[in-house]
Amino acid sequence: MDQRVSFLTLAVADVAASRTFFVDGLGWTASLFVPGEVLMIKVADRVVLSLWDRRAFEEEVGPIATGGGFAPMTLAHNVATPAEVDEVLEEAVAAGAALRSPGTRREWGGYSGYFLDPDGYAWEVAYNPGEIGRDLLP
Repeated sequence: MDQRVSFLTLAVADVAASRTFFVDGLGWTASLFVPGEVLMIKVADRVVLSLWDRRAFEEEVGPIATGGGFAPMTLAHNVATPAEVDEVLEEAVAAGAALRSPGTRREWGGYSGYFLDPDGYAWEVAYNPGEIGRDLLP
């Protein structure tokens, strides 16, 4: 697995309010905005901050920690093909990670799975067929 982080994903209560703060308030530029679902902001050469609706986050990743469950964020490692998702998940598990969910076709058009690092942080390994996904690859 290459040493990089592609996405920083934060679960948010109100995507529109997040857009108001980051785009209108701070003057950041949205790379992708889907009202009620997600706001993506390219924050570095190959790093995107993704502000994702809490309900959608919980449906894909699992319960948000309020005593149990996961913290409302993920770290993502993007790859060029669905097959690479499975390869990296296997590599992570071999290195000591726990498999949270295997590679799965997602309703947003991509393919992803999750592993938990030794501290329990959820890492998404994702193939994103869209332009923003391609922009993140070396």
